Amino acid sequence: MYQNNPPPPSAKTLPTMYDLPSEELKNHNVPEEFIPKSPLETMPTMYDLPSELVGESGLPDEFHRIQADALTQTCQPPNWQTDRVFIASDLNLYYDPRHLGWYKRPDWFLVLGISPCQQQQDLRLSYLVWQEGVNPFLVVELLSPGTEEEDLGQTVRRVNQPPTKWEVYEQILRIPYYVIYDRYENQLRAFRLNGTGYEAVSLSDGRFWLAEIQLGLGLWQGSYQGTNGLWLRWYDETGWIPTLAESAQEERQRAQEEHQRAEEQRLRAQEMEIALAEERQRVQQLLEQLRSLGVSPDD
Repeated sequence: MYQNNPPPPSAKTLPTMYDLPSEELKNHNVPEEFIPKSPLETMPTMYDLPSELVGESGLPDEFHRIQADALTQTCQPPNWQTDRVFIASDLNLYYDPRHLGWYKRPDWFLVLGISPCQQQQDLRLSYLVWQEGVNPFLVVELLSPGTEEEDLGQTVRRVNQPPTKWEVYEQILRIPYYVIYDRYENQLRAFRLNGTGYEAVSLSDGRFWLAEIQLGLGLWQGSYQGTNGLWLRWYDETGWIPTLAESAQEERQRAQEEHQRAEEQRLRAQEMEIALAEERQRVQQLLEQLRSLGVSPDD
């Protein structure tokens, strides 16, 4: 004997959207693990993502290290407080929280409105744009044989592969300035974001001015950290911004000049004192001569 299955519920008996809660009720005793968290609480932090990859192409050589240091030391925007300017070199730049394996590693970049870390334990392992909330203002890439095509935007994005460096800087992050320096050809190229894409910046004597930060970037011939060459560095309206070594040398020179001026003043004062003493002696001798002649100089 077959048992009849119960009939399906009528549409009239099923709950509608008016019967189910559309808002979370504060008084419901819902376990905490079932309460949805905000994206800021669930999105990965720099501690969850890799900050380095052994064998990665484009890792810095000695030139990259020295050149990045020269840029950092001379980047001093006069219209920004130093504690609101963040500078990084060879730091992973994560730009898409939906693809945590996608990142770029600029040779040097500048962010405005973000503070550097004050404590060693807080130093950034990577730069996550969704955590920081501010995209870089400028990126500098130093051409290497293995990264030249991608740096110049000559590579085409392959299917199911991350976007190219140029696409990330221009289309995704929309970084206002992108600078490329080729030390092999001593060539500086700069691009400014204009509308939907980058346009080349016209350079004057290998330099160009960034009005937003009241600084310019250009090529300088000289010795830096004991190495002579053509270096990319910042300048302001008065000239090249000094490096730490140059500032220390200028300070030593100023101190030496001040010491020399003080010594010259001391010698002049000593000479005047000697001259006054000699003059007093001559006056005293004249008075004695007058008295010997019976003339009283006091009358």
